[in-house]
Amino acid sequence: MTAWLSVLVPLLVMFFALGMERVESRLRESTVRQDELDEMLEQPRPDEVRALFRSGTSRALELFRLRNRRRRGGRRSQVPSV
Repeated sequence: MTAWLSVLVPLLVMFFALGMERVESRLRESTVRQDELDEMLEQPRPDEVRALFRSGTSRALELFRLRNRRRRGGRRSQVPSV
């Protein structure tokens, strides 16, 4: 019995560590940059705040990025071409 435990416990620990590594890699991919979050919170729009409370930071940041793309796109179209 002791022999089985001495083999089984390290295997369980190893599989647990491998599983946690996969979870950590997924979390690392979905992390938010601090400067982007600070910028969003400095000038929040009502729809972004609503999304932040209902769905979390990921949906609120999607709306924020969409707003930034529109704003940058609008600036580019206002510049006269030479």
